[in-house]
Amino acid sequence: MVPSAFGGLTDGEPEFGSDAEARQQADALVASLYARQSENNVERRLDATSRVLELLGHPEGSYGVIHITGTNGKSSTARIAGSILRAHGLRVGVFTSPHLVRLNERIDIDGPISDEKLVEVWHDIEPYVLMVDAELEAEGRARLTFFEAVTVLAFAAFADAPCDVIVLEVGMGGEWDSTNVATGDVAVFAPIAMDHERYLGANLHDIAATKAGIIKPDAIVVSAGQDAVVTQQLAEHAEAANATLKQFGVDFDLEDVRSAVGGQEISVRGLAGTYRELLFPLLGEHQARNGALAIAAVEAFLGGGEQPISSEVLAEGLLRAVSPGRLQLVATDPSVIVDVAHNPHGALSLAKALSEVFAFHTTVGVVGILSDKDVVGILTEFEPVFDLIVVTASASARAIPSADLAVRARQVFGEKRVVDGGSVADALSAARELASDGSSGVVVTGSVTVVGEVMAIVGRERAAGGAGRGGRAGRVADDERPVEDTE
Repeated sequence: MVPSAFGGLTDGEPEFGSDAEARQQADALVASLYARQSENNVERRLDATSRVLELLGHPEGSYGVIHITGTNGKSSTARIAGSILRAHGLRVGVFTSPHLVRLNERIDIDGPISDEKLVEVWHDIEPYVLMVDAELEAEGRARLTFFEAVTVLAFAAFADAPCDVIVLEVGMGGEWDSTNVATGDVAVFAPIAMDHERYLGANLHDIAATKAGIIKPDAIVVSAGQDAVVTQQLAEHAEAANATLKQFGVDFDLEDVRSAVGGQEISVRGLAGTYRELLFPLLGEHQARNGALAIAAVEAFLGGGEQPISSEVLAEGLLRAVSPGRLQLVATDPSVIVDVAHNPHGALSLAKALSEVFAFHTTVGVVGILSDKDVVGILTEFEPVFDLIVVTASASARAIPSADLAVRARQVFGEKRVVDGGSVADALSAARELASDGSSGVVVTGSVTVVGEVMAIVGRERAAGGAGRGGRAGRVADDERPVEDTE
C-alpha cells in the first residue's frame, strides 16, 4: 500500500471521474468560478445565495443537515461524521473547504464529485445564478462570489444525488456565511480560537457570537471543549433558539486514546452510549477528540442523542474515515507528512501530535504562512518540534515572501536552524535532502496553499512512477493550485 494524496494509506487512487473532454470542461468551469470575487473577500450576506436557491426550488431543504463551524478541526469532524453516516446506510454529502488540489474535493458524494457531474449540475443551475448576478449588479451590489456560487453548486449536487443527509462545513464564521441558508438539524462547534479577526472580531467573545449564528430553532448543539467565553456565547444563543446544548467533557467525552497499528484505539462516552476500543486511522489526540465530537453529532442527528449507534456501524464508519492534508503521510524515503495548521491553535495541535506519534531523529519543517496570519504565534508553537525549518512561499498572492519569512523565523529559531527554500518545490527538495539519513522526516505545514502544492507535487511523482517518494497516484495537472481560500 502507498500513501494516498486524498486520505491515509491506501492501495487505491483518487477518482474524479474523467475523460479528457470532461476534464477540460471542468477546468473551464473552475476558471470561471475563480473569476468571481475571491473566497477570502467575503460578503456578509445571505440573501444572494437564498435568492438562487429559491429559484431552484430550495434544494438545501431536501435533506437533513449537520452544520459544522469552529476554528480548527471542522473538515476532519465533517469527514468522520460523514463516514459514520454512510456506514449507517445513508446517502451522504459532505461539503468542506478549502480544497487542497482540485475543487471537486469540496463536494463529496461517495467520493469527490466527478468532472462530468460537476459540469452537468453547473449547467443546470447556471441560468439562475446568472439571473441573480444580474439582479445584484442592477442594485449596485457584487454578483455571487466564488464561495456563494460553489455553495449553491454543492446544494444542487447533493439534491441531485439525492442525499439523505449532508454534513456542511462553514466557510468562514457562521452567521453570514453562505452555508447558513440551510437549516441545520444539528449545529456542531469544533474548537474556537482566534483567527480571521479582520472579519470575525478582535476577541473570542465576538468570534464565538458570529459562529453561534448557525444555531437554528429547536436544533441540537454539540460542542467540543471550549474556552469559558465561547461556552457562554453558545449557551446564550442556544437558549434564545430553544436549542439543546451538549458539551464535550460534560455530556460526552473521550475516555481513552492509545496508539495502535495503523492509527489509534479510542474509547468514547457518547450522548447515548459508550463505545470502547474503536480502531481509528487518523493520528493525534486532537483527531481522537474530533472523532468523539463527530460521534456525538451523529448520535444527535440519528436519534436526538438518545439512541446509541450500532457498534458494527460505528466501527466501520471510523475505520473508513479519512481527512486529507491533516497529519497525513504522503510520501516516504524520507517520510513527508502534511498538515494544514495555519494558526497558533492548529500549530500547537500539530506540535503535540508530532511528539506523540513520530520519533524522527531530525524533523525538518517546510513552512509557508499567509500575510494575515499570526506568524510569530505559529512559529513559536513549531520551534520545540522542528530541528530545522525551511521557509517557503506558495503561489498565493497572500503568501509572505520566503526571504521575509526567513527573517521572522530566525527571530524564533535562531540563525543556524533556518533555510530560505524559495518556491514550494525547491523548499520540499531542500528539506528532503536535509532529512535523507533514513531516520529523519519532513513536515509540511503553515498554510493550506503550501500543503496543496506539495500534494500536487507528490501526486505528479506518483503518476510518473517515483517509487520511493510517492508510489503511484491519479493524474495531477501542472496547473492545479489551491484556490485563494478562507484559511
